[in-house]
Amino acid sequence: MTDWLLANPHAGAGERNADFWRGYLEQAGVALGRTCDLDNLDWVREVRSGDRILAAGGDGSVNRAAGICLDTGASLAVLPSGTANDFFRNLGIDPDPEAICRALVDYGPQPVDVSHHDHGLCLNVAHIGLGTLPARDANSNGDAKKFLGQFSYLASLFRRLFTRRGFRATIATDTATVAGRWLSIAIANGAWFGGGTEVPGAALDNGRLVVIAVRPASLVSLAGAFITTRLLGRMPKDTKTVVEMSCPWCRVTSRRSKTVTVDGDVVGHTPLEMTCRPGELQVIRRPAGQV
Repeated sequence: MTDWLLANPHAGAGERNADFWRGYLEQAGVALGRTCDLDNLDWVREVRSGDRILAAGGDGSVNRAAGICLDTGASLAVLPSGTANDFFRNLGIDPDPEAICRALVDYGPQPVDVSHHDHGLCLNVAHIGLGTLPARDANSNGDAKKFLGQFSYLASLFRRLFTRRGFRATIATDTATVAGRWLSIAIANGAWFGGGTEVPGAALDNGRLVVIAVRPASLVSLAGAFITTRLLGRMPKDTKTVVEMSCPWCRVTSRRSKTVTVDGDVVGHTPLEMTCRPGELQVIRRPAGQV
């Protein structure tokens, strides 16, 4: 087995680069085979089934590393180095760098779900509407993202909230079709987004997606929905403001083309169709039930 350190030097503030992780990995007894990046993928031809790709980057870099794992049969390990690191939150590993590297020794790969869509794959969450703004703002103003960290996501949302009237779209699943005007549509494969907001009912190993669609509403209603979800970890009871669906697949069509972001990166535009494939990816994570 070979461990490949795949590092994105531009992730987050750029502090958790290859040199940063190499020291902790050596301390944990992890022997690196090679350090590589996403700018030149010639190294992928040498990856074999059973190898591990140690992805040091944000959610977007981890997404691309997961695609390489699916193509080669390698397993994925996440060394969180980005702004939000939401996919890593699903893995049950202490975020301390020493603990992360020890997990590579203590834990084996376990299967997790991967969702496939028109533009690629999704590990964590896809957004349409208001939820795409943080990623779009970060792409156009990387300095603000580095300075504010995960709070840049909230800053973008609050700054734009007052000027958004929503968009018309139809959400279709295996059991229901809902049409209307929406502020935001999120389709979650994992259980976290936006730097630590939990998606109630979502999990990496249940074979299902969770769709959360927010309608235009008063600021009071929107604030209540945000507080209920962000602080209390449950969906609001006000179904006039928030619609929730659990499904193995969904399709979103809109009257006008809308930007789609997946795992923090802009990937395309609507329509968007997403399907969950259970247990497709092997990831280093804390075993279920282990404290």
